[in-house]
Amino acid sequence: SQSEQQILSSKLECLQSIKEGVLAEAKCTESNLVTLFSQKGSGAKTQTQSSLKLFQVETETLYEKVDSEDLYVTSMLYEREQTQRKITGVEVTELVWKLCLAHSASFETAGLFMTLVFELRHLSLEALKAVWQRSSFKCRDNWQPLIDALPSCATEACVVLMKEVIASGELEEDKVEYFFWSFSFIPKPTSGMIESLAPLLRSPGARQSCFLGVTALLHRFCSVYNSCDGVPAVQSVMRTLEKFLGGNCTVQDSEQLSEMQLVLKAIGNAGLAAASLAPVLSLCASLKSNPIEIRLAAIQAFRRIPCSVRVSDLLPAGD
Repeated sequence: SQSEQQILSSKLECLQSIKEGVLAEAKCTESNLVTLFSQKGSGAKTQTQSSLKLFQVETETLYEKVDSEDLYVTSMLYEREQTQRKITGVEVTELVWKLCLAHSASFETAGLFMTLVFELRHLSLEALKAVWQRSSFKCRDNWQPLIDALPSCATEACVVLMKEVIASGELEEDKVEYFFWSFSFIPKPTSGMIESLAPLLRSPGARQSCFLGVTALLHRFCSVYNSCDGVPAVQSVMRTLEKFLGGNCTVQDSEQLSEMQLVLKAIGNAGLAAASLAPVLSLCASLKSNPIEIRLAAIQAFRRIPCSVRVSDLLPAGD
């Protein structure tokens, strides 16, 4: 039947020449005959010829020998070669301009942004302030590259600048939240960072993210440095939080209840630094006139306090 007839007839012939186990030359001829709608074996035919020839053989590949002492293990995350030249504020400002002009979804923008973050880490506080004065503008798509880059900078100078920008009140609400939450991820906090941020806890209407972000930074600081409770900046934060407790966490209305719960949660965040507040927390938890929410929050505030400060010794038996 017609369906059983061969429509395509193909043929491939190759001649290979091998010398000393290596292919030296190969010549191939491929032909294809399409017999559809043809008569007596005729039809459309294509023919392809190809030739491959070996020109030379590398007898030896030379590799540069590396001294094993020069090798080391490190994380590839965010690693960048240290620059030998001094970064200036003018260069950083120009980089912000380049980011504004680049397409927001391009690889170029991602590279420029990472460069901005790393270059910010080389600037002093004075240089950063100058850059802020020149570069805190919004791009045509309402983007502010400098504001987005500062939280990833993680140097003391950047944190101090962020604090001053927050205190100035010129930052949009969502960006203020972004700044506060970024403090939780600073890998190497310093006492200077804590000293700079401490006054924000005492400012009128301090928000939840302020309490939690600053005390999370405090916890990380105390996890890295021993005897952190003797650091004046740490003591300043803890005194501020203790004043909010009022000696026994007494509250008069629902607004004070919410604020007290927030402060107790922040104390729990602070961890090792909060050990000095254990007696007050014990009183807050044991006072039967306090709302149950406050008593439970006071107990939960012990969650990061060292086991040497035993809760069982501080709470009366049977409560």
